[in-house]
Amino acid sequence: MSAVAEPPPEILEPGGPAEPFVHPALFYRDDDEYLSGTVPFIHEGLAGGEPVAVAVPGEKLALLRDALGTDAGAVRLMDMREAGRNPGRIIPGVLRAFADAQPAGPRVRIIGEPIWAGRSATEYPACVQHEALINAAFQGRAVTILCPYDAVRLDEHVLADAHATHPVVIPAGSGDLRDSAAYDWAGVVDRYNEPLPPPPAGLVLSFASGSLSQARHLATGEGARHGLTGVKLDDLALATAELVTNSVVHGGGTGELRVWTEDGYVVCDVRDGGRLADPLAGRRPAARDQRGGRGLLLVNLVADLVRVHTGPDGTTVRCWFAV
Repeated sequence: MSAVAEPPPEILEPGGPAEPFVHPALFYRDDDEYLSGTVPFIHEGLAGGEPVAVAVPGEKLALLRDALGTDAGAVRLMDMREAGRNPGRIIPGVLRAFADAQPAGPRVRIIGEPIWAGRSATEYPACVQHEALINAAFQGRAVTILCPYDAVRLDEHVLADAHATHPVVIPAGSGDLRDSAAYDWAGVVDRYNEPLPPPPAGLVLSFASGSLSQARHLATGEGARHGLTGVKLDDLALATAELVTNSVVHGGGTGELRVWTEDGYVVCDVRDGGRLADPLAGRRPAARDQRGGRGLLLVNLVADLVRVHTGPDGTTVRCWFAV
């Protein structure tokens, strides 16, 4: 492996720091380019007294830990395959959890790699919506979130989406920060607000305010029958209770619950006639004194994957729990 390149210029938006939040996509082709784009970014933050966190897949985490040496102890290191297996959890449970815990003053630096080769086609729409929504979640904050993208192993449409979800990009091997002409985070959120595949024929329950307990027991019974146990079964029960309650309170008073299995997961699907107007719903950490409004956040925190589709005819929330 060749030596890590000299530190690149400080990562700020071209034209000056008009927006304190900076969100570059770093494209890399091999481990050398990965380290050249990330290690100096970390060292600059540490040298400036800035809090630094890294949330990347485990194999990249090991690579960075070795490259950082003793400096690794000064960085919050997280395996994104675990912390961010559900993309809807990353903003509240990883990025905001770290940034909000820091004292006011210095800029916060985070490396986050939520999209890697091997993410499934089912997961990907939630991943790219997450990357888009980071721009809304951190607008106006003195935070830099650097997002690495494997320019060799990821599909072309994934790399194209990265240009649309990041206002600035660092092309592979260049070290240069450039404006992204394709940047349109809101357009990406809308484009991936796509109807979910039809569920298979199977268990369906139409519920209303008087049948919320029945819905929860039905879901947990199906989950247990298909192999969920312990905490996973409790998580399914919590998610079902929150979703059906939301449907009754905010979605028109009624809804439909479906539960089935696919590819080693128990899937819970709740549909109602409401429309979800806030794209960041379920992705904001709850304030300590907040009463209510935690339902979708709790679902994101406990499920292995959450997909949402909302439109004029209603909203569907589908969540997966690994058996």
